[in-house]
Amino acid sequence: MKQNNQSYLATEKVSKLMGKYSVPCIISLLVGALYNIVDQIFIANADYLGSYGNAANTVVFPLTVIALAIAIMLGDGCCAFVSLSLGKNEPDNAKKSVGNSVILTIVSSLVLCAIYLIFSDQIIAMFGGTVNAETFKCSHEYFFYISIGIPFYMFGQAMNPIIRADGNPKFAMISTLAGAILNIILDPIFIFVFRWGMMGAAVATVIGQIVTAVLAIWYLYHMRLVKPRKADFSIDWKISRKTLILGVTSFLSQISLVAAMAAINNMIRKYGAMDSVFGQEQYAQIPMAVVGIVMKFFQIVISIVVGMAAGCIPIVGYNMGAGLKKRVKELFTKLLLVEASVGAVALIIVEIFPHQLITIFGAANESAYYTDFAIKAFRIYLCMMILACVNKACFIFLQAMGKAAASTALSMIREIVFGVGFALLLPIFFGLNGVLYSMPVSDLLTFLIAVYLIQATYKELSAR
Repeated sequence: MKQNNQSYLATEKVSKLMGKYSVPCIISLLVGALYNIVDQIFIANADYLGSYGNAANTVVFPLTVIALAIAIMLGDGCCAFVSLSLGKNEPDNAKKSVGNSVILTIVSSLVLCAIYLIFSDQIIAMFGGTVNAETFKCSHEYFFYISIGIPFYMFGQAMNPIIRADGNPKFAMISTLAGAILNIILDPIFIFVFRWGMMGAAVATVIGQIVTAVLAIWYLYHMRLVKPRKADFSIDWKISRKTLILGVTSFLSQISLVAAMAAINNMIRKYGAMDSVFGQEQYAQIPMAVVGIVMKFFQIVISIVVGMAAGCIPIVGYNMGAGLKKRVKELFTKLLLVEASVGAVALIIVEIFPHQLITIFGAANESAYYTDFAIKAFRIYLCMMILACVNKACFIFLQAMGKAAASTALSMIREIVFGVGFALLLPIFFGLNGVLYSMPVSDLLTFLIAVYLIQATYKELSAR
């Protein structure tokens, strides 16, 4: 019965399916990204926070990505497993995967929340928060309240792809959008009216996350295609293992980003201290604040790219499960072309309008050093955007096809071998600029490997 409910995935026009599933997913991810970005915009434009608050936001950001990595491993893995199971007409396995993923999300979120609260000082220092005393103070305040919201954040993020797999991408979008809109409304009230500073930005974020989590809980009781029973919430390690394997690429792509950001933040702190300008106490936080802003713009673009690819997971999984390789090949071609186009538009923006971009993040309240370094960072750090977008699409599409090993290997090479490796190596030769060079070099080398995997995938999908 469940197979019939999703049979249109095997017959509907591919481009129409891409729009139906990808657009809500893109909006959901963009809205999710806006939580941190909106915080940073309001923080940057508060004269009593400025670049210190921006730097603190940059320090805490990768710690929220750790929570996101765990959540989307469970959510994306469940989404892929459910789609493959329905394609094979195995609805009971799909139900078990949903129930198990919910339990694992709750347990892991509570554990992570406890770790963050207990070891906050050490964790903040690990991610470069000791660049100066004011940055550490702002980081500590922001991190405390963000940590309290971790269980709500993770539950909402994990349920988002599960809701999409249940055939309701619109609700997934609406639940995330509701929380983000509330955050946007509360941020200026808490920061500018109440003058709660970093606490205000964090509390606004957590309230929005609670709203998204509550809506996700409601949907869990009203699922349409996959309605888990009470017994499905008992851990079945065989099902959980398969779900986690399918989601491990999503986890590694995020968690390895954390490793790269930790390396980048610490290299900025180390080599910034050697710089004639940023070695001065009053300017020490600027490079970290700026690189964080550049990463936020990159996150917006990648949210679009990942949203398009992740939105295709149910379509790819169902058609692979049904043995319809020709449709999967057509989808892969269209996806790669669209992703490259997104990268091209983003590249034009960062190369032509970097000054306008940095103005959004409070440049008017900062020194000329802030603006000059930001313009250089945008133009160098993101100069390989087209290749970065194609690489991300390749990671996720291979994951959707059930090729967890190839997808994971490519993701690890990009983020750990190249991302961390070049972030640590290039500053030795180029100083602070070496941090900026690490991103484009990593994307270029990853693309060369991705081309080989893309060709191999086409060959497999063309075989009878």
